[in-house]
Amino acid sequence: MLSLLPLAYSTDRLDIRAARVLLDNDHYAMEKLKKRVLEYLAVRQLKSSLKGPILCFVGPPGVGKTSVGRSVAKTLGREFHRIALGGVCDQSDIRGHRRTYVGSMPGRIINGLKTVGVNNPVFLLDEVDKLGKSLQGDPAAALLEVLDPEQNHNFTDHYLNVAFDLSQVLFIATANTTATIPPALLDRMEIIQVPGYTQEEKIEIAHRHLIPKQLEQHGLTPQQIQIPQATTLDIITRYTREAGVRSLDRKFGAICRAVAVKVAEGQHKEAKLERPDATEGEGGREHVLKDTEPESISDATDLALPPEMPILIDFHALKDILGPPMYEMEVSERLSQPGVAIGLAWTPLGGEIMFVEASRMDGEGQLTLTGQLGDVMKESAHLAISWLRSNAKKYHLTNASGSFDLLDNTDIHLHFPAGAVTKDGPSAGVTIVTCLASLFSGRLVRSDVAMTGEITLRGLVLPVGGMKDKVLAAHRAGLKCVVIPQRNEKDLEEVPGHVRQDLSFITASCLDDVLNAAFDGGFPVKARPGVLNSKL
Repeated sequence: MLSLLPLAYSTDRLDIRAARVLLDNDHYAMEKLKKRVLEYLAVRQLKSSLKGPILCFVGPPGVGKTSVGRSVAKTLGREFHRIALGGVCDQSDIRGHRRTYVGSMPGRIINGLKTVGVNNPVFLLDEVDKLGKSLQGDPAAALLEVLDPEQNHNFTDHYLNVAFDLSQVLFIATANTTATIPPALLDRMEIIQVPGYTQEEKIEIAHRHLIPKQLEQHGLTPQQIQIPQATTLDIITRYTREAGVRSLDRKFGAICRAVAVKVAEGQHKEAKLERPDATEGEGGREHVLKDTEPESISDATDLALPPEMPILIDFHALKDILGPPMYEMEVSERLSQPGVAIGLAWTPLGGEIMFVEASRMDGEGQLTLTGQLGDVMKESAHLAISWLRSNAKKYHLTNASGSFDLLDNTDIHLHFPAGAVTKDGPSAGVTIVTCLASLFSGRLVRSDVAMTGEITLRGLVLPVGGMKDKVLAAHRAGLKCVVIPQRNEKDLEEVPGHVRQDLSFITASCLDDVLNAAFDGGFPVKARPGVLNSKL
């Protein structure tokens, strides 16, 4: 086994200009990630003995984390090897089995080196956040030595029982979230956030990469099918709701399959028209060609295309191929009565808008919370109702009997759809306050406003995370205004410029600012807070 391990290494291609062109051709957007790769190339060019960095790409599914790893290897001119870590729960998968066991073998790291044949490849540790743990050990703990630049020059596999130098290997890990990665392992990696795409970026990616790929896979040409950008936008907004482009790619695959059927039928029809009914054979015998005789479509590829080519895919064609739209813009309808507000949430799949609904009824002052809420979110709801009760006179909020004690003979029910999805975190605090203020005042919340922020008992609005993904979710939903904590204003620099142009941002330092922004005319009628210049 030792004789099979590579001692040779591949020579890095350190042309930064060529690397920039290659990265731009393979992936659209992702500027922060591309910048980090080019920085590594520049330093590697100046210092040849540079140890390989440990990078971790964190982002929603379908944004291209795995494919970027391949592009990095292509850019450097190195061999590429992917190690799938999802569901791995035995540390021997990393370190190898001791030779005393029947069927023992080296771990995935050593096996990967044997496969690529060089000692400086690019290793992609895919789905590192989905490592398991069992009685056979913790594979995340086994990765600590592998991913530590100060230790991995002397990595020992249990099967080999001989140290091997991993310091020249470029390790790239991918994850959907850092929440499930052990802190010790997280500390050894350089985290690079890969956010979701905007609608404009998805359209560009679709026409640069996804559609040409699907056409090639289905044997079609651009002369046979035409998908306008307006149709692509319809697919994005009505048939997919995701941060990445994985579902979008599948929709284009379904469209190409439907068009392939039309093309094949047209070619078969042309072939039947051009086929002679009979031929005179040797000895005067007549050989009749039967219509039922099978014919390969590949044999008719040079025939004329059906007259309706290219097939135009418009909204009506989408309904025939993909069925009725899966998603509709329902924001205005759901905010057509008091007691409903729109919040912004972050998930490992990207940002999402979140509705909060409230109702009141006669009772004994109880607060009911539904929607699979975690402890932090439940505490935010109790904070919100306590702050409103203490400020009821200031805002002229009363219960059904006209009392300023909002829970006097009154029960409150707060619901967070969808009920089957687990939710937690403090960022819904401002949304809960706005929802309850709407309920007790009888006023509608603006249907074009979404908000996020943690609250305190004194009415302060504290910063929250995931701001870029949340803003992109509001933009995807067609909202026009986003209320954010004042201390999150700096995070807007990461939001693409065209998204900032389409949205107005209101920064809030206290709940007074939030309520004034959420209701037309203020709450109560006061001067509106200043609108942050979107052209940051």
